[in-house]
Amino acid sequence: MTDQRSTDRRDFMRATTLAAVGAASSVMSSNHAAAQTAATKLPGGTVYTGSTVDGKPVVSALGIADLEAGKVHRLFFRGVEGPSGQPWLVSVTVMRGTSPGKRITLTSGVHGDEMSSIYAVQAIINGLDPAAMSGAVMAIFDISRPAIESMNRRWPNSGRGTDLVDMNRVWPGDENAPSAPARHAGLLFNHLIRPNSDYVLDFHTGATGLDAADFHLAKMDVPEIKAMAELFPISQIFDNPGYPGLLSDALFKVGIPAFTPEIGSARKLDLAMIPRFVEGTMNVLRLHGIIKSPMGRTGRDTNVFVANGLMPVVATSGGIVEHLTKLTDNVKSGQKIAIQRNIFGEVVAEYTSPIDGQIGGLRSDATSEPGNVLAFILSNRPTSGGVELYPE
Repeated sequence: MTDQRSTDRRDFMRATTLAAVGAASSVMSSNHAAAQTAATKLPGGTVYTGSTVDGKPVVSALGIADLEAGKVHRLFFRGVEGPSGQPWLVSVTVMRGTSPGKRITLTSGVHGDEMSSIYAVQAIINGLDPAAMSGAVMAIFDISRPAIESMNRRWPNSGRGTDLVDMNRVWPGDENAPSAPARHAGLLFNHLIRPNSDYVLDFHTGATGLDAADFHLAKMDVPEIKAMAELFPISQIFDNPGYPGLLSDALFKVGIPAFTPEIGSARKLDLAMIPRFVEGTMNVLRLHGIIKSPMGRTGRDTNVFVANGLMPVVATSGGIVEHLTKLTDNVKSGQKIAIQRNIFGEVVAEYTSPIDGQIGGLRSDATSEPGNVLAFILSNRPTSGGVELYPE
């Protein structure tokens, strides 16, 4: 059978959303506030808790202007407490240049199965010399630490039994929210990311079970974001207006230009794809005068495909999936892109592209139940279709 229907993504994606309504509260939880009472507060906003871990200081608030210029600073940010009463510590590196300039934050580990995002941020930081920089670059490696510990996309929240919470659906968070992940997001947003950022690049990969191309989620109608996104020598850009709960969207709403680089597939290091994002990020640092060196390759060199639509092709049957296309292939409406067989080897479904476009994602597991996404197809429509979800 053939499935050419256009399916609304909201009909098949799991709704793991915790609404972040209004501005984030500046009031800390009682335990966290008590810890700050005895802490040392420095002019400029840094609050040291008095603890060190592996020789690195622990802070509950950061003002990078407090840090010595021309140096590398490695520290832990005190996040929300876990069920044992111990706080989740978030790993942070700050490269503060020798002269004033823009402050760019690189975030990763919002999802716990996105290893290439963390590795890329490590590589970028390791390639910088603060003594030769202006401004500052802050790297945050493991935002959703409980999820990272189990290589799980979502935070295993224990509020009502075990609930898996997608941290990239709860920003800007709320320090008094009825869930630990939303409180954690509020602490990071209010006391680490927002006060120290002029621009933010929030690194991700595709979700577990999905092979993805090298691409961005970016608001291409915003000149500052467009200028940065186009500096990456990657294959695709999804021009997406964003949707509530994303870190990049929450930052944009408070006046901080941000976008989401997506580095291939989850649960592994894509050592062929990562250098493209390192090169693009270095170009962004050059754009803002943080480092001084010639521009590297950009999206112009890779003929980046920019699309304003993302269409899923969804399994209608259970069985083994054979893809007939590859990532970044151009496809035509009606073109057969996958075949599905049952355990006897009989063909139970054939899938065609509902639109002209380019393959942006393919299911990586060999089998599929009904309702799973088999492919995402990027396309260009005459007019924007509004907010579209993507499982980054």
